[in-house]
Amino acid sequence: MNQEILNSISSFTSKVLRKNFGKGPKLCQSTLCDRYLVVYIRGFISPMEEVLIGQGHRNQVDKARTVIIKHVIEELKGVVEISLDRDVDDYYHDWNFPNNSGMIMFVLDEPVGIECNPEEKVNLKQLESEVARISLLVEKVPNQIRVYPLSKSVYLIERMGILIPIEKSLIQKGFADELRITKDELEKSYFHRDGKFEEIFKVNVRDIFIDWNFKEDKSFMAFILNH
Repeated sequence: MNQEILNSISSFTSKVLRKNFGKGPKLCQSTLCDRYLVVYIRGFISPMEEVLIGQGHRNQVDKARTVIIKHVIEELKGVVEISLDRDVDDYYHDWNFPNNSGMIMFVLDEPVGIECNPEEKVNLKQLESEVARISLLVEKVPNQIRVYPLSKSVYLIERMGILIPIEKSLIQKGFADELRITKDELEKSYFHRDGKFEEIFKVNVRDIFIDWNFKEDKSFMAFILNH
């Protein structure tokens, strides 16, 4: 698996975003390791979204973007499967409007033959403990936490068993979208404000992205580091 394939996926992502939003991102960068493909996107807010966010309508922008991004991901999924010769089992996405950045992540059915190249000095147990600590401040300690260092600048965290009973009840009653928006704001504020992640990574954390699979009661986080 070579860098050309990843560059091609990044380039196609830019084109699909431009086609669907009328504006392409300034940067689109793909990282692949094991079963995980992360596409990191920067400089991607359309003029209309900018106006709405400025007027305090972030939730509406979030909802509208989610609808369009699901369509974008369906297009991307086919290209990813052909390019990597793997099926896509699941996908996640999240956007950080203040930083004008985002990520789309695909979980493949089988690992690809690419070695992970993480920063060796990162204490993964300490990282896992800090994720558990902040998760408890917001809801509960996950039943299981797994850390996937994809590269020196991309770390994935999988949290399983994260929903509390009231959240499960809200999902059953049809409030999944509202819950997702609320959790996104709340969790990210805690992870950014109260987390000691820069001490653990020993570099600045550029972005933290979080998305959930409510059906399977799990969540993926992506830490993008300033390397």
